[in-house]
This record gives sequence, structure tokens and C-alpha cells, in this order.
Amino acid sequence: MSQQMRRASVSVASNIAEGSGRGTDKDFVRFLYIARGSLQELETQLFLSSRLAFHDELEKLNQDVDRIYTMLNNLIQALKSA
Repeated sequence: MSQQMRRASVSVASNIAEGSGRGTDKDFVRFLYIARGSLQELETQLFLSSRLAFHDELEKLNQDVDRIYTMLNNLIQALKSA
């Protein structure tokens, strides 16, 4: 499970980076949506971890996921309205 979480986390950052290098806001937004999907995958894995009794730092990780999700949504909206 921890490997899946690492992959999802890396996917979030990698898709943001790849999208920003594409050159257009439309492409960037597309990759931000992919990053947001990976973030939701991570959130699901955190939920499953809590159900399986992996409670170490779970609350902090969930707060981080919520904060990043909000930032991605705000960036998507700003780029779409630009």
C-alpha cells in the first residue's frame, strides 16, 4: 500500500510539472485534472489505510491532501478563466 501511495504522490507532482511545460493553458488544465485524479487516488488509499489500522500521521496526511486539492482546483479555475 505504501508503494501505491508513493506512486500516486509522485504522479500528482509529475503531472503538474508536465502540464506546466506544455505551453498552453488548455494543456496545463488537462494535466491538472490528471493530477487531481491522482490526488483522489491517494486520498482513497489513505482512507483504506485508516480502515486497515495504519493511523500514524493519517490526520496530517488527509489535511495535506485537502489543501493540495483546493490549490489544484483554484489553479484550474484561474487558468480556465484566463
